[in-house]
Amino acid sequence: MKVSREQASKNRAHVVDVAGEQFRAHGFDGIGVADLMKAAGLTHGGFYANFGSKDDLAAEAATHALLQTTERLKARVTDAPQPLDDLVDVYLSATHRDDLADGCVLAALASDAARGSDKLKASFEGGVEGYLDLLLPMMSGTTEADRREQAMGALSTLIGGLILSRTVVTPELSKDLLAAAGKAARTNSR
Repeated sequence: MKVSREQASKNRAHVVDVAGEQFRAHGFDGIGVADLMKAAGLTHGGFYANFGSKDDLAAEAATHALLQTTERLKARVTDAPQPLDDLVDVYLSATHRDDLADGCVLAALASDAARGSDKLKASFEGGVEGYLDLLLPMMSGTTEADRREQAMGALSTLIGGLILSRTVVTPELSKDLLAAAGKAARTNSR
């Protein structure tokens, strides 16, 4: 049965969305095309009608998920009296730590992307720039260059703190890593 162009477009978008979740949950190499398509509720054969390769899907899914994440954070902090504090609190929350599948792509997949194609790395670079654009107005530096450097430091601290908090088994240590990263991100940004 042939699928309409509109339905094919919806199916493709759905695969990209599901792939973003599945890649964050399992890693790029932790799930295959057949399982990705099964999670999307579609056939394995439909994959090749929409994507040239798994790498193409990974890059597109990463771009899509990064955009979703930054938009959610932006909506959360737009009218906040202390936007940096709100962003840090949300990003370094136990809820975010425990939700790999719907959390930050950078924290979930950066080490995988470092070994990936230039196309995948470009997707991540776009995500980094998106986060920096979000953080830049929250920084206190006197010049644009100072604020950008502070934003880079804050982003690195947030991502590193979240990653480390996910790698330990002791709940108290995980909580302390999140708190320390939050303190450092706030301090070094002011």
